[in-house]
Amino acid sequence: MTDLNAGGDRDSGPTMVAITHVDNAGITRVKGVPTGRLDQVARYGVGMSPCFETFTFDDRMIIGRHLGGPDGDLRLVPDLGRLTALAGSPGWAWAPAMKFGQDGEPFGPCQRLFAARQVEAAQRAGLQLRMAFETEWSLGADTDEFVPVVRGPGYGIVRLGDVEGYALDLVDAVQRQGIGVEQFHPEYALSQVELSVAPNDPVGAADDAVLVRHTIRQLSRAHGWRASFAPSVDPDGSGSGAHLHFSVREGDSSLFAGGPGPHGLQPAGEAFLAGVLSELPALVAIGAGNPASFLRLQPSRWAGVWQAWGREVREAGLRFVTGMRGTESWAANAEIKCFDATGNPYLVVGAVIAAGLAGVAADLRLPPEIAGDPAGLTTGAPPRLPTTSAEAADRLVASDVLAAAMGPELHDAIVTVRRAEAESYADATPQEIVDAVRWRF
Repeated sequence: MTDLNAGGDRDSGPTMVAITHVDNAGITRVKGVPTGRLDQVARYGVGMSPCFETFTFDDRMIIGRHLGGPDGDLRLVPDLGRLTALAGSPGWAWAPAMKFGQDGEPFGPCQRLFAARQVEAAQRAGLQLRMAFETEWSLGADTDEFVPVVRGPGYGIVRLGDVEGYALDLVDAVQRQGIGVEQFHPEYALSQVELSVAPNDPVGAADDAVLVRHTIRQLSRAHGWRASFAPSVDPDGSGSGAHLHFSVREGDSSLFAGGPGPHGLQPAGEAFLAGVLSELPALVAIGAGNPASFLRLQPSRWAGVWQAWGREVREAGLRFVTGMRGTESWAANAEIKCFDATGNPYLVVGAVIAAGLAGVAADLRLPPEIAGDPAGLTTGAPPRLPTTSAEAADRLVASDVLAAAMGPELHDAIVTVRRAEAESYADATPQEIVDAVRWRF
């Protein structure tokens, strides 16, 4: 258990614990309990309606084939192994939850449980994965409208000057919560910055994403700003993603280096990436299926809108990173560029593993890689990934791989949510979509 005095500022330590789960729309929901009740809650959980399994991002209650509606109850059981004093919220600690039924049995459609099951499936296949989410966000003034507070050229030190003190406080807070920070920098899009953290096991990486985003929100408020993780705060500009980096090992050996395949890929590593690439259109519904996601998913913006792969090709949906010569055995990884923060991170890591394992089982091989920007090709361009929420949901419906991995209840709940969001915003203007999503994530 984490030392609860390590991250907070109160001498007595936290007095409340925020117990979180992330729903299928990507919204983090919470129940708070006093620390004095934590032992009891860790044994019996705290109640939460299962209706949230089919809530949309704008809090509409939808009923699917298996889940939704006012009936029933779940128990949120905190994982005390991740219990963390919140450096940005004095007096509070945080723990992610697994979901159980009132009979004490695990709730099958639990998103964190789904991720854990896929990790176990990978282990049975002899594979170990490390993952990390990049976190991009836009900083605005503390108003309902978006008023940028970071100015200057993309990646420029002028931008850094606007957020130097903020960056110091944020990196300190994240590190005090036990998460390694790799880098912080001003980004390209409107008032945008980025934080990269150290890789973790897949469930841990999803936990890290939840904790990092909450910390960013609270530190931004402390500086008089608001942080938006929405895919777009400017319909005419680039947006913010939540790119997933991952590596695969078998024992002590990287499957992404030292092999006979393209750029040193081992056969199983290539098969894993080929499985992910094959399922990428369906994965869009998991990791970027919100209507606002498709304002960001535009060609020639490095958003990864093509069902293609390539070494260091930032227009490809799947970017392969070898690292510097001599570092490949530990640095080689793959990046999925089309994802954003509207995706439930537990679903993202679990679905990516399921897709990769299907590729390994089928011994798939990668197609020829791309180079450059496919948008400039008149012939021979790779397929575009889905361009609407409805199309992404249809591709998820058609994915036998993800349907089998998720089970009918979870698979249908995600499709229900994405189709409801697609229908609700089908006739909305880009600005209306931006306004609806701006402060939801």
